[in-house]
Amino acid sequence: MQERITLPDWDTLAELDDESLPLLPTALLIARDEYPALDPTVYDATVQAHVDHLRAEVEIIPSPPLKMAAINRHLFDELGYSGDHDEYYDPRNSYLNEVFERRLGNPISLALVQMEVARRLGIALDGVSFPGHFLVRLPMEEGMLVMDPFNGGRPLGVEELRERASSHLGGQRPDDQVLAQILDAAPSRAILMRMLRNLQGVYAENHQWDRAARSADRLLKLAPENDDALRDRGLAYLKLEYLAGARRDLGRYVQRNPDAGDAQALREKLVDLGGPRTRLH
Repeated sequence: MQERITLPDWDTLAELDDESLPLLPTALLIARDEYPALDPTVYDATVQAHVDHLRAEVEIIPSPPLKMAAINRHLFDELGYSGDHDEYYDPRNSYLNEVFERRLGNPISLALVQMEVARRLGIALDGVSFPGHFLVRLPMEEGMLVMDPFNGGRPLGVEELRERASSHLGGQRPDDQVLAQILDAAPSRAILMRMLRNLQGVYAENHQWDRAARSADRLLKLAPENDDALRDRGLAYLKLEYLAGARRDLGRYVQRNPDAGDAQALREKLVDLGGPRTRLH
């Protein structure tokens, strides 16, 4: 019988260090906000079925890159996991239950599936918070294998990585040192926060302010000192006409960031809201 997995509690996440923060269970916890009936055991079992199918094959392959090739072939070619190129910003691409059901996702959700399967097979696959699309990396004795989960786990060479990064660096191609920093392994908290920022951005773009506020609130559960999430929750509260919450969040944001580029505009909003003037200085 499949052992039931336990999802963490939102109110305990801030206390956990990155090594203790469970990646798959917390990603499923994010999904449970939108799908309250979600049974995490079903999706943990899905991952384990992928692992069990691969184990005998992977164990006899000598080199880590060839092991990853076998994993990628099974996930992307045989099972059909794929990047959703047609509806990239569909929120379902960020919810792991939907990713498992539809076999469609965005770069970070597909990376999480790939990482979870590889790690259960003893392969230390890391996430990379690359600018633009999230990637994965496999450290090796002779260097590093970087792959694109949104495009079937395709390996990426150094020049392509430089080119991809340059479009987010004002056209400047990163040198070896900068590229190595960009390719640092992303800790679990950073991965989960990027998932939530994606959701918050999609919901704000679609004027779904209740869900945008929820996503920002969950970000603050992971990182209580995240000022951008505090501001974004306050602005979503304002759209929802939850004025007490908007005054509280926006006032705290301005207090913490008096010289921010948006601070003056938010001060004016607070005046319009009748917020305490002591918060505005």
